[in-house]
Amino acid sequence: MDVIIRHQLDVKNGFTIKIVPLSSKNANSIALQGGAVDVIVSDWIWVNRQRAVGKDYTFFPYSLTVGGLYVRPDSGINQLSDLKQLKLGVAGGPVDKSWLLLQTYGRNQGLDIAAAVEPAFAAPPLLNQLMLKGDLPAVLNFWHYGARLEAAGMRPLIDVKSMLNGLDIKEPVPMLGWVFSSQWAGEHQALIEGFIHASYAAKRILADSDEEWEIIAPLTKAKNAATLNNLKQAYRTGIPYGLKKNGMNVASLVFDMLAKEGGKKLVGEAALLQAGTFWQVLDSGELIKKDVAGQ
Repeated sequence: MDVIIRHQLDVKNGFTIKIVPLSSKNANSIALQGGAVDVIVSDWIWVNRQRAVGKDYTFFPYSLTVGGLYVRPDSGINQLSDLKQLKLGVAGGPVDKSWLLLQTYGRNQGLDIAAAVEPAFAAPPLLNQLMLKGDLPAVLNFWHYGARLEAAGMRPLIDVKSMLNGLDIKEPVPMLGWVFSSQWAGEHQALIEGFIHASYAAKRILADSDEEWEIIAPLTKAKNAATLNNLKQAYRTGIPYGLKKNGMNVASLVFDMLAKEGGKKLVGEAALLQAGTFWQVLDSGELIKKDVAGQ
C-alpha cells in the first residue's frame, strides 16, 4: 500500500486508496461482510467456504509465498522423522493450512506427524520468542516470521512449497489473494481492475528495486540487514508468476488434501472448489507481463 500511494499508482489507475487498519484476520472478514471495506487479503479456502453457503466473494492471486518448518541448529533435527517425541510449535491453530499439509506430506513419507510430535499452538511472534530462547526445538511458522528466524541463525527444514512438490503438486499455488464481492466487482469493474493493476505494478517495483526496500524498511520492523534481505527475497519469490487460470485448477487438488485433513472445521459445507471462487476477469500472468511493460 505504501508503494502504491508514494508512486501514485492508485491515481494513475483511476482510484484512491483508503487504508482501514484492523486488528485481525477475523476483523478483516467481518469488515468485508459488513460493507466497511471493499477489498481484503485472505485465502481462497475462506472464499470457497463462503460461496458454499451462498455468499458471492471471489479471489484474485496476491502471493505465492508460504511458511515453513524451522529448526534450531543445535536440535539435531535433520529430517522429518527426527521430530518424533519432540514439541513442535505451530502457528495458526489446529486447522492451519501449513499444519494440515505437513500432516499430509508426513503421511506420504510414512510418518504420522500429528501423533509423532506434541504440537504447541501459539501466536507467530510468541513461537519465535520460544524458539530463540531454546524452549522449542522446531516451529512451523508463517513466511515473514520464518525470515526473522533464519536471520537469527535458525535453519529451514522444509517449506510448504516443498511439501506440495512432494505431493505431486508441481504448479505454483496462490495461497493468499485479494478478496471482494463478485457483485460489487461487476458494478465497479473499472475500479477493481485499476486496483489490481496498481497492486501488480507495485509488486514489479518491489521485485526490481532494492532502493524501494530501504525506503519501506521501517514498515517491515526488520531489526537488521539480514532480516530485511530475507523478507525481500521471500516476498519476491511470492510474486504470482506462472499461474495457470490464476491457480484455480491446482487449487482444486490442494483443496481435496486440505478437506481430507481439516474437515468441516476448515472447509465448512464445501465439498469441492466452488465455481466463481477464483476471479477470472483478469489473468495474473498476463497482468504481470503488461505491468512490466507498462509501469
